[in-house]
Amino acid sequence: MPIAERIICGSEPARDSGGSVIRFAACVAAIASRLAPTGITGILLFVIVLLLSACASQPPLPEQTPSLSLPLQLHIQRLQAEQRQDWVLVIQQEGPALRWSMMDLLGIPQARQKLLGNDWQADGLLPPNPEARELFAALLFALTPENELSGNYPNAWQHGSQRSLPERWDVRYSQPLSFELRLSRGPTYQITPLSGDTP
Repeated sequence: MPIAERIICGSEPARDSGGSVIRFAACVAAIASRLAPTGITGILLFVIVLLLSACASQPPLPEQTPSLSLPLQLHIQRLQAEQRQDWVLVIQQEGPALRWSMMDLLGIPQARQKLLGNDWQADGLLPPNPEARELFAALLFALTPENELSGNYPNAWQHGSQRSLPERWDVRYSQPLSFELRLSRGPTYQITPLSGDTP
């Protein structure tokens, strides 16, 4: 195998961890081009591009888990194109992980995820829900205490009752747990606290 391919495929030390997905994709493409006919190679490259675009679209997470008063119960109103949906979200500490459970007003689960460090993990048998994962990441941003904001989100800013992660999320607070959350690539959410026992 040529030296360039050995470096891409990991026979030599990587210089930075941020390019590992790209190096892996290049490695698969290099191997596929040796083993498969041109048509199959094209399909493999198309699949790799799809995987890379999915990785690039992952919502940002804080450098460290912010200090939250848990458990939290929130009423979520999703507003888009004059349509409204209502959900209940419960955020709990479960060992080292944060457990996010969202259900509709009838108690039917809509999304469940665990956040462990900088990694989202499926919780239960619900299918993947990219919109819910984006919402959970945006809520974590909105719920981060102001004194922890710059350390966790270096590109974020806050001025008075408004907070923003440019080109991603905008938050306008009326109270610490009552706010409007706007996603640059999605709907608007109204967030209010709930009281009572955890469902």
